[in-house]
Amino acid sequence: VQLVESGGGLVQPGGSLRLSCTHFGYSSSRHCMGWFRQAPGKAREGIAGIRRDGDEYYADSVKGRFTISQDSAKNILYLQMHSLKPEDTATYYCAARRRGSCLLDWTLYENWGQGTQVTVS
Repeated sequence: VQLVESGGGLVQPGGSLRLSCTHFGYSSSRHCMGWFRQAPGKAREGIAGIRRDGDEYYADSVKGRFTISQDSAKNILYLQMHSLKPEDTATYYCAARRRGSCLLDWTLYENWGQGTQVTVS
């Protein structure tokens, strides 16, 4: 199972970015998929998740600004980010979990991408 993120970069406050995560592996390995982020000196934070049946989950910090979606046919997970703030600056990771709750708890997810940097400045 391999997850590969792309789409990070430098954006001005108020701008938008779309992150992508391509999943290489069996569909059974992604009962839950999520986006997490980690800023220097801070704990890893779960920000958006989606269950196989389409239920979506968001952290309060991004609700109304970020949207998670997936293209199951192409095995791609997306995170559309609008109204970006400097505090959104972090390394963003996608992750997958085979079964169980889709809570945005990073310790529950088994497979991780390498991360993509988002800088809002």
